[in-house]
Amino acid sequence: MKIVLITGSAHKHGTTAALAEKFEQGAADAGHEVFRFDAAFHTVHPCIACDKCRETGQCTFHEDDMKSLNPHLLEADAIAFVSPIYYFAINAQIKAVIDRFYANDDALHGGKKAVLITAMADTESSSASGANASFREMLNYLKWKNAGILNARNATVAADLTEEVLKCAYDLGKNLK
Repeated sequence: MKIVLITGSAHKHGTTAALAEKFEQGAADAGHEVFRFDAAFHTVHPCIACDKCRETGQCTFHEDDMKSLNPHLLEADAIAFVSPIYYFAINAQIKAVIDRFYANDDALHGGKKAVLITAMADTESSSASGANASFREMLNYLKWKNAGILNARNATVAADLTEEVLKCAYDLGKNLK
């Protein structure tokens, strides 16, 4: 299985980095091929809705790192999103990538699986409800299968992540079929 792992945090050793590493390790242990795209360390401009991509199949307005991600997105069997929850939703770096899916909208519909992994300092699960709802609606629109959601709470730094949560991230990668 080909998996695209899209992370959003600019913290190379933070909570979502640790969760992404566990997911990636589980996926690799299952024999999956993983392409990791750390959005915070790439240049991805926001979609401006010029609609020119509908004519060409690619964004003609921005020359950025989506060009390196797009072929992997199109070939992927599964997409995993790993995002911090800063203010009740996925972060801006991942949102910019998702908005740019529009250039390949028709080709991305159907047949894929997706995973959402989030981490937040808050102790209330409801703080991830916006991210979870957006993820589910995107999957509904794209006709992708929900392969799991993990919301790590009370995790300000990577050391706050419990072994149970890290194992859940690993298992999401390992059990993806």
